[in-house]
Amino acid sequence: MRDLERPGRSPVHSTHGMAATSQPLATLTAINVLQDGGNAMDAAVAACAVQCVVEPGSTGIGGDCFALYAPAGGPIVGFNGSGRAPAAATADWYAEQGIAAIERTTPHAVTVPGAIDAWSQLLADHGTRSLGEVLGPAIGYARDGYPVHSRTAHDFALSADILMLDPTAARIYLPGGLPPKVGTVHRQPELAETLAHIAEHGRDGFYHGHVAGDIVSHLRSLGGLHTLDDFAAAKGEYVQPISVNYRGYDIYQCPPNGQGITALQMLNILAHFDLGALDPLSVDRFHLLIEATRLAYRERDTHLADPGKVDVPVDMMLSGARASEFAGAIDMDRAMGFEPRRRVPEHVDTVYLCVVDKDLNAVSFINSLFSNFGSGLCGPKTGVLLQNRGIGFVLDPDHPNCIAPHKRPLHTLIPGMVAKDGEVIMPFGVMGGHYQPVGHTTFLTNLIDFGLDLQEAIDSPRIFATPGGKVEVEGTVPEDIARGLEDRGHELTAPAKPIGGGQAIRIDRDEGVLTGASEPRKDGCALGY
Repeated sequence: MRDLERPGRSPVHSTHGMAATSQPLATLTAINVLQDGGNAMDAAVAACAVQCVVEPGSTGIGGDCFALYAPAGGPIVGFNGSGRAPAAATADWYAEQGIAAIERTTPHAVTVPGAIDAWSQLLADHGTRSLGEVLGPAIGYARDGYPVHSRTAHDFALSADILMLDPTAARIYLPGGLPPKVGTVHRQPELAETLAHIAEHGRDGFYHGHVAGDIVSHLRSLGGLHTLDDFAAAKGEYVQPISVNYRGYDIYQCPPNGQGITALQMLNILAHFDLGALDPLSVDRFHLLIEATRLAYRERDTHLADPGKVDVPVDMMLSGARASEFAGAIDMDRAMGFEPRRRVPEHVDTVYLCVVDKDLNAVSFINSLFSNFGSGLCGPKTGVLLQNRGIGFVLDPDHPNCIAPHKRPLHTLIPGMVAKDGEVIMPFGVMGGHYQPVGHTTFLTNLIDFGLDLQEAIDSPRIFATPGGKVEVEGTVPEDIARGLEDRGHELTAPAKPIGGGQAIRIDRDEGVLTGASEPRKDGCALGY
């Protein structure tokens, strides 16, 4: 239990249903859907659609979606809603154009958005409401406006220079030429019309007709390779979750092309150490986390790609032998040498949410534009802000993650799920781009090894050994811990903004109680009824 005299908040408890998101309006939307008789999937999609309006820097219908779904009494199923490169996107074409890397604000960074297809499929198979029904609240917020919250305003301000590059994005997201301030009302009328069109026509309202036409024509006017056929061919897929057992808990992730396997590798490595004997805020604990990150991310950057196009050695990466090898490479007294990696984009933010309904159906759901406001490119007539997932590709033809026609890039989105003794006990997730495997690992070890409660496990200070080599350390990490890490050879730096953001809901079947927690670094909350 937390010290009630210190700033903070307690976990939330309820018995009938619960939702946890990074935006209060989205959490309330999910609760309203549950109380109106909808199930967890209905509530998750409705909440996510609201976030695509009221948290536009982090997510949008021009982005991607992944989900893990645990129907009451049934097996966990996964869905990969990541978008693909255009059919004309080849490494040879980029080489001929003299393009050495895919840059964020170019049309080449935009893969075909997978979110709307994913929502439609998940609702059809696991929901009780139509796509049109659950989009109602989002349409209202886009049309009538929503009050800008604190973290959202911060993200607006950070991305003003990117938004200025696209006339439509500047007009919509920088009204009067300035980022919206906290407490002001922001409206997106073009997006409201687009959402209403999708509500009436379903997924085809996005991937065919004037919405797809507006997006494709804008991208092609900037030199993009996208076609209407690329949009018409968009299709996500159900995937078999992968898992490891960590100290008696089964931890589930979506398989590659997402980086959930990296979180599982980190847990496998740390299972070789007695973390519970350490203080959660100690040099040893953070040193182990940094070194496991270095090893698992090096493996990620070497092997991770679209398994539909190349062979990803999942069994090898999750093998006990590999974990033992990596654990044996960690020296507790000094940092391992940092090896420069192939170019990968900086870690960024997204939105993660989870919902559990009265029947204990559980949804772990994540939706993203990748960078804040994605590519910064926006459909002139539709108001659809487009992701920049294409920067997850490399252009080296010898690398498994090299761009290719209809290929999916290395993807950062990773919803998580925990089971024990064959029963699902917790949907969870920690957003933050490349940080996500570290976030999952930090959160789970806080719970399992250190016995923190759900909210404490999310609140705790964070560090991240970035792909660039430096270790980002939040200001809440004690100074003596930071000095101790430097003494072991780690180069520390302050993050540009708070690291990541998480949500979780724990299911206590014996008591019939749901316990939720939500990220203090964001604007959101957990609510139950």
